[in-house]
Amino acid sequence: MTRLAVELANTGTLDRHGELVAAFFAEHEVAPPPDGDYGELPDLVRAALAQAVDGAAPDAVHRLLRDYPPEMHLSDHDGPGRWHIHFSRNGTPARRWVGQVVAAQLALVVAGDPAVTLGRCAASGCGNYFVDQSRNRTRRFCSNACASRTTVAAHRARAAKRG
Repeated sequence: MTRLAVELANTGTLDRHGELVAAFFAEHEVAPPPDGDYGELPDLVRAALAQAVDGAAPDAVHRLLRDYPPEMHLSDHDGPGRWHIHFSRNGTPARRWVGQVVAAQLALVVAGDPAVTLGRCAASGCGNYFVDQSRNRTRRFCSNACASRTTVAAHRARAAKRG
């Protein structure tokens, strides 16, 4: 769910991974908005991620929880007796469903979920968010492309300085 929030914040929609998001929505009987419009949700999630990464007061998470209150319940859609927690009912309209699950997940992250580390890309001009799943939680870039671009720029700057 945190990666879903990050994708929504970075792209403004949930189409980037196409088949994965479509399968996830289908599994939960959610029809994506036909126009791909998630309204103010991407901006609100972006603000929530910024506050979480910066260690600021989680005002945007509070607003997500107020505007998209999670409907916590148990589900066994993975098989009888395989219970897990859901934060939105299957079949809920997409914008509301995404808002509810993201609000719940980001509240858990802000409250100190040790399994999730968020970051903002250190590449100049990028600013995308990412979920750091590296072994020692020291990831600095959202992608290999940003890491490479930064490394090449640093190398060129050193070479120019030398002569």
